[in-house]
Amino acid sequence: MTKSTNRMLKDFMLFQDLNDEELRQVEEICSQRIAAKKSIIFTEGSHKDAVYFIQEGLVKTYKTDESGHEQIVSFLKAGDMFPHTGLFNANPYPATAEAIVETSLLAISVATFEGLMMQMPSIAIKMMRVMGDKIKELQDKLQMLSELDVKHRILSFLLLLAEQHGLSKAEVITINLPVTNQEFANCVGTTRESVNRLLSQLNKEGLIQVERNRMIVKDLEALKQLRETK
Repeated sequence: MTKSTNRMLKDFMLFQDLNDEELRQVEEICSQRIAAKKSIIFTEGSHKDAVYFIQEGLVKTYKTDESGHEQIVSFLKAGDMFPHTGLFNANPYPATAEAIVETSLLAISVATFEGLMMQMPSIAIKMMRVMGDKIKELQDKLQMLSELDVKHRILSFLLLLAEQHGLSKAEVITINLPVTNQEFANCVGTTRESVNRLLSQLNKEGLIQVERNRMIVKDLEALKQLRETK
């Protein structure tokens, strides 16, 4: 592992409580991989042999229903791991993961990690505490979205993208995420037409600017106020 990789590993939330020796042990079982743009990293239901950590790039995870329609679960960026509980159960991959752009990954073999846990159970205990907090955060966000109507789900997801993927400069937030309106709709459980209408309205009102591979939020506070209105 290179020094740059060592520094990157320390930035991942899952490893934030590990001491130097524990971190060194985890570093020894990591491998680096490059996922080409549009390539599938793993498929839903397949045997889970590794868990991944994004060094650079973007990944989307999605489930497919009986009709073949995608239901996007998440968009993931540098610093994220997937699947979230992958190191702590033997279940198959819960969704398909696809690289949106060329993506640099760290991979940890599940079998090798289990062997490390037998040697150093303190690592598992510390990591599971962190995962508990992450799962609670995800549950809260899911509950929030499930209780809202379509308009407020779209607004909430737009604000979530701004928070997690936005780059702020001079009170303008740029979301460099090549997401189609259909993918946006899949994320919030609505139709592409509903997303088109609301985004067009927000664009006309000067709150956002929609471009091919990015979205610009021009007035974050106005979007927040709009979300809070009934």
